[in-house]
This record gives sequence, structure tokens and C-alpha cells, in this order.
Amino acid sequence: MTSPAHVAIIMDGNGRWAKARGLPRLAGHRAGVEALRNTVRAAPGLGISFLTVYAFSSENWSRPKSEVSDLMGLLKIFIRRDLAELHQNGVRVRIIGDRAGLQPDIRTLLEEAETLTVRNDALTLVIAFNYGGRDEIVRTARKLASAVARGELDSEAITAESFAGSLDTQGIPDPELVIRTSGELRLSNFLLWQAAYSELVFLPCYWPDFSREHLADALRDFASRERRFGGLGAQDVAVTAKG
Repeated sequence: MTSPAHVAIIMDGNGRWAKARGLPRLAGHRAGVEALRNTVRAAPGLGISFLTVYAFSSENWSRPKSEVSDLMGLLKIFIRRDLAELHQNGVRVRIIGDRAGLQPDIRTLLEEAETLTVRNDALTLVIAFNYGGRDEIVRTARKLASAVARGELDSEAITAESFAGSLDTQGIPDPELVIRTSGELRLSNFLLWQAAYSELVFLPCYWPDFSREHLADALRDFASRERRFGGLGAQDVAVTAKG
């Protein structure tokens, strides 16, 4: 089975998982962190080189302040408790998203994780934090427009490839597979540019229940598909050749 080098996951359903069990939402988020740990540990053995997870969207700030505070606290705990293991296992941490509005202690923590693990190559864990696909595209457009205004860049030199190279994900290949849990059937502003040709797998399970088996099943689903990138599939080419 050929595994995708880059898998991206929308980790959805923590709150509903907790509600179904009569637990507070924080319990769902904590269970979701454990599911993330298990997924990161499983990814290299399944042939995955890049794993991107949607940890906190730019729209999540609209949630109750208490929940936002809980999520920030869980991020701190995850990095502080897990960074040593990630580093020991050769995991490189990359953060994408807008850091401008984050609290200084959060920014420092994220930067420390990136700096410590920068030379690791067993797996690149990309954490989308304070991230929104539209926001990323707008920030990139502004950056390139400023370069043009300063005379540092010819507008005619801006191509799809150069634009992609200026996104938060520069140096990271586009995800071949995007997985979303909880049964919702949308991307929710996640990797809108990068997921242009991604295969999509939507799973009914809530994120805290996501296991290595779920990931392996999604990879098998991916392997069964024919990726054409706007061209003809093998069967179509054969028919055309005969005709």
C-alpha cells in the first residue's frame, strides 16, 4: 500500500464526545490531546512524513473565554510534557498560523518547540494554531504586494508556485490526504490553497475515539483511489488510445 507523504487532520468532535458522556467540554479536549499523542506516535510507522493537525482556528476565538483559556492551557501542557518525547523520537515541530495576536508566553513556547526540533526528520508535525486558510492567503497577498510596492518584486513574477512558496507552509508539500472526524463534511477554512487536489476522507467517529486503526483505514481508502490532477485516468487513457 502506498501511503501519502503528507496527511492533514481536522480534529473535530471533542465537545460532542464529552456531551455524549455527560462530561464537561474540557474532558473532551483532554481526550482529544491523547488521541493526538497516539496519532503522532503511529504516523511514522504508517509511512507518513508530514502530519498537519488543525489545533485552533482563527474563528475559535469566538468560543466562550473559559473554553479558549482551557485550549490554551492544553496547548502549553502538550508542548511542555510531550516536547522531550517528540524530540527524542525525531519529530520536527512546525507551527502555521498568525502569531501576531498570541500572548507572549504562547509565542515563546511555540518558537522553542520549533528551534529545539528543527533538525529532526523522522516526522514533521505541523500544528495549525490561530490558523485560517483565508487569513493565510490574505496575509501572503499583502506580503507580496508590499514587496512589489517596494520595488523588490515584479508583479509579473508572481506565479502559483511562488505564491505557494510564500505561504505559512513553505517547504512543506501539499497534503495528499485530508481527514475530518465527527461526520462533518467540510474543510472549515483549513488549508484551502494546499488542499486543492487533496483526497478527502470524512469519518463518523469523534476525534477522541480516533485510533491507529482509523488512520490505517483512511490510508487504505486513499490507496484505492486514482489521483488524476485534472488529467485522464489510466482507464480513460486506454479507452482514448483504442478509439
